[in-house]
Amino acid sequence: MGGSAEANGGGASARVPVPPARPFLDTFRGNLKETFFPDDPFRSVVRERGAGRRTLAALRYFFPFLEWAPAYTLGAFKSDLIAGITIASLAIPQGISYAKLANLPPILGLYSSFVPPLVYALMGSSKDLAVGTVAVASLLIGSMLSSQVSPTENPALYMKLALTATFFAGVFQASLGLLRLGFIVDFLSHATIIGFMGGAATVVILQQLKGMLGLNHFTTATDIVSVMDSVFSQTHQWRWESVVLGCGFLFFLLVTRFISKRRPRLFWISAAAPLTSVILGSVLVYLTHAENHGIQVIGYLKKGLNPPSVTSLQFTPPYMMLALKTGIITGVIALAEGIAVGRSFAMYKNYNIDGNKEMIAIGTMNVVGSLTSCYLTTGPFSRSAVNYNAGCKTAMSNVIMSLAVMLTLLFLTPLFHYTPLVVLSAIIMSAMLGLIDYQGAIHLWHVDKVDFCVCLGAYLGVVFGSVEIGLVVAVAISVLRVLLFVARPRTTVLGNMPNSIIYRRLDQYAEAQTVPGVLVLRIDAPIYFTNASYLRERILRWINEEEERSKENGEMGVQYVVLDMGAIGSIDTSGTSMLDELKKILERRGMQIVLANPGSEIMKKLNSSKVLELIGHEWVFPTVGEAVASCDYVLHSHKPGAVRDSPAAHENMV
Repeated sequence: MGGSAEANGGGASARVPVPPARPFLDTFRGNLKETFFPDDPFRSVVRERGAGRRTLAALRYFFPFLEWAPAYTLGAFKSDLIAGITIASLAIPQGISYAKLANLPPILGLYSSFVPPLVYALMGSSKDLAVGTVAVASLLIGSMLSSQVSPTENPALYMKLALTATFFAGVFQASLGLLRLGFIVDFLSHATIIGFMGGAATVVILQQLKGMLGLNHFTTATDIVSVMDSVFSQTHQWRWESVVLGCGFLFFLLVTRFISKRRPRLFWISAAAPLTSVILGSVLVYLTHAENHGIQVIGYLKKGLNPPSVTSLQFTPPYMMLALKTGIITGVIALAEGIAVGRSFAMYKNYNIDGNKEMIAIGTMNVVGSLTSCYLTTGPFSRSAVNYNAGCKTAMSNVIMSLAVMLTLLFLTPLFHYTPLVVLSAIIMSAMLGLIDYQGAIHLWHVDKVDFCVCLGAYLGVVFGSVEIGLVVAVAISVLRVLLFVARPRTTVLGNMPNSIIYRRLDQYAEAQTVPGVLVLRIDAPIYFTNASYLRERILRWINEEEERSKENGEMGVQYVVLDMGAIGSIDTSGTSMLDELKKILERRGMQIVLANPGSEIMKKLNSSKVLELIGHEWVFPTVGEAVASCDYVLHSHKPGAVRDSPAAHENMV
């Protein structure tokens, strides 16, 4: 029970103060800061004294290498050197493979592993992120651009659109960071990313059947129905040589991955396996002249560093909108992957990265990359995991990788002439198998069925529709869930814990007891225009149900409705109007509304809208315990049928 006033110590109840009014501009400035600058990113700049010191602090903010470079040691360089060479052995074959996945010349994959890592090393805040091309973004670019422009019939235009899409992606990414809009990426929930990445990985694996089976013609669609139709309608063109070679290298790659997982210290075996496969495959094709027996090879790769591509960007109709759409969609996916990977490894090493700074860094490297013949890059998980396991200390490992790729571009590209495409397909398939997180999906099923539905919707949308459809389905389900949480917030009945003034949920605590004549309700969400009407109806339904229960048990009917407002962070004019209406409805039914634990923003709004005056300040209490104790005191100090006074009329209440 709530207990009498005397039992709780007596004395007058503490009033809930109305916070002093703040100028509108101060309130607006504070809300703006909490929305866009919750981490107070410029505190290190403001603390400095003098223009020179502040300028240097600002430069350190935008170019984090200025923080670690002055204290860089030889020991750290040795670790970064090993890590850089290790990820270069992975970046070279993956770069070539993913460029083919995007229907681009293989040399662009190497270009994209040279310039962007240098830019990120200057501007990135992650010590472990290894920059390069990624399979999902490559697939997106390939599927979206090839839907309107054929990469085989018009390769020059197709490549221009890919570079233009990269430029737009970079501008969009950097703009999100500069405008502090990083929270937009948070709409891609963990469940969404698991389903989307799993679906995209499945689609990528299916697309590699073209290379594994040695097919010359293949569908440009990415859905499983079209791919399977294309595969089984050409059974007469399957080449056993490609199947044997591809399966052999795929088995080799999977075995090395298994060994590295079982023995983390042997991570270099899995990291070196793709480059080893490329070398072995090239030697095998060269010695056996397998290209004359249906084994397709990469062919000629031009030597030299990245040529400028400023004049290749396409800013004129009719294809500019296609490049813009592709850039925005792929840019969001690349950001989500890069930031998620960076935060994961930062957590392992116990340091923080700024998501908005990462957006600026990733966006800048893609803008610069688009001007130097590079297509979309970010921080892939597989390469970053190798970088982390190799013991990298700083972003210098990206510089080492970039230098290794530079040497490859200058001197070693002719050696890739005989690299079989089937080996590249095997490399992609082995990498994609690691992106299908079935254990994560099982965990979602056990923890949250709705999140599992989001994950499954994203997966099925990608696999049976397209990558864009899967993304739209996943985001739509996630947004719908957020809207449902806002529009249909949880309301629960609270009961008194025996021998205390603590109130807890009746559906959770079996020992909690109701207080006769007093209904205590908790609202677990802000009150906005989207849920005000629902909350009014739900509160009235709680009252009706409690009245029926009291009548059946022969107990006192509801006299007071106490609203626990501790979880209500904000309220708008629709919410204050709802409380006003609820007050009038309860008065007509002979009941009194009581507010408990309202926050400062709530009190301001209630006071400004005159709702506080209508309810009565004496019916507002700091805690639920005090509210119920006061109501219980009034109930027991009157005879049945007598007119109730407010708690302020009594001296001995809590």
